[in-house]
Amino acid sequence: MTHIYDLFLKGGPVMWPLLALSVFTITIALERTWFWIRLLSQENRIVHDVLETARYDLLEAQKIAQHARFLPIGRFLLAPLQLKKPSPETFRLAMEARGDREFIQMRKGDKFLETVIAVAPLLGLLGTVTGLITTFNNLKIGEGANLAETSQAAAGISEALITTAAGMIVAIIALLVYRVSVTLQSGQVEYFAEVGTDLELIYRQFWYEPELEEKQKFSTALPPTI
Repeated sequence: MTHIYDLFLKGGPVMWPLLALSVFTITIALERTWFWIRLLSQENRIVHDVLETARYDLLEAQKIAQHARFLPIGRFLLAPLQLKKPSPETFRLAMEARGDREFIQMRKGDKFLETVIAVAPLLGLLGTVTGLITTFNNLKIGEGANLAETSQAAAGISEALITTAAGMIVAIIALLVYRVSVTLQSGQVEYFAEVGTDLELIYRQFWYEPELEEKQKFSTALPPTI
């Protein structure tokens, strides 16, 4: 631990913003990890229960989705089910609108990670430049350098190398977190579209079309008005 602290100090002042970026990156990574673990471990069960129940009881399906509203998939399914006798177009529109809002929430932290991916290497490069400047300032070309000057030059080279490595490490971690997050988001877009289509078909087949047929039969059975 002492070795890491000494290495950090040798990196110079640029290490402090890199440390701040790494802390925020790790915080986002942990928060997103918890988010995805909780979602992926429960959403299949929730979707199965809602779709199966919606075939015979929309109100009960709504209650199941209501209980799962702490998850994006629960809020997505709840949006159309809480409408009162909507048309299929309104039913689908409610899902699409809710899905768009959920996808925005899923992208939480992506902008910051993109910034870290771009800025961290530049900070590392800045540390490299300042370290080399220190090195050349402490070197006396053409003159015999004493031990103290040689040590200062070595410290400048060390600062240059440490900040470069630190900047790359922070950027690589942020890139990995970002790419995993984007991959999971893409999977959820496809999954939400599939689930939404299944729920809409159930609504049309078991609820909207039978009700429409009943209305047509009733209107046909009425005696003509004079």
